[in-house]
Amino acid sequence: MLRTFEKAALEAGRAIITVLREGFPVAMKADASPVTVADEEAERIILAHLARDYPEIPVVAEESVAAGKVPDIAGRGFFLVDPLDGTREFVDGRQEFTVNIAYIENGAPVAGIVYAPALGLAFSGERGHAERLVVMDDFTVGARSAITVREQPDDRLALASLRHNSPETGSFLADHAIFKCTNIGSSLKFCLLAEGKADVYPRFTRTMEWDTAAGDAVLRAAGGSTVTLDGTPLTYGKTGTAADFDFANPNFISWGGRKRVLEPA
Repeated sequence: MLRTFEKAALEAGRAIITVLREGFPVAMKADASPVTVADEEAERIILAHLARDYPEIPVVAEESVAAGKVPDIAGRGFFLVDPLDGTREFVDGRQEFTVNIAYIENGAPVAGIVYAPALGLAFSGERGHAERLVVMDDFTVGARSAITVREQPDDRLALASLRHNSPETGSFLADHAIFKCTNIGSSLKFCLLAEGKADVYPRFTRTMEWDTAAGDAVLRAAGGSTVTLDGTPLTYGKTGTAADFDFANPNFISWGGRKRVLEPA
């Protein structure tokens, strides 16, 4: 499955970089978030790969959902796709945008890839093994290395959203005596935890499942965890709840290392 993800992500990334170089208009979706032809073309490419190799598995993809195309996933494994996570970063000329593909089984992200085409890096993970991939200028993989979370040091480093920080994040860091925090966009936050370059990512503002699933899959494969505020694992495939929109995530904490509970330091 990861081979399919890798081919799809690399091809989608090539399309995104082509759009970036040629220029593009920006439209606004109903939720006031931006969308570009790069989002749409990348999703088309990914869906074609998944339909060819796994025609029986439904796909929940961000732009398709925005267009009202939502498959029935009840009692089934399914794919979650965010073809361009960090569209605002992409529009603003930053390099932190990513392509995200994940497979969900029994509510858990069990396989995923996060590809940052402007950085030439990708991260993949499946069932206890995670890798960092160096992607060459011709969009082929030049090197692979296994990655794992680090044991959490006394001087922990937190990651926070570049655009969606909150007062709750500051309170969490103070309560847990975490004094170092770096802001970064897109699902790369999960990947920095997975490769042992940071320790915790608290999120107290809205995310959707396609924003988090691929990075969460990589993190869990590298030995980390993502839990809700009551300490239970974050689940996927959340539909039909009166409290929120379908596929919306609650607040969560992603941990690298072995300290995975919300205990004050």
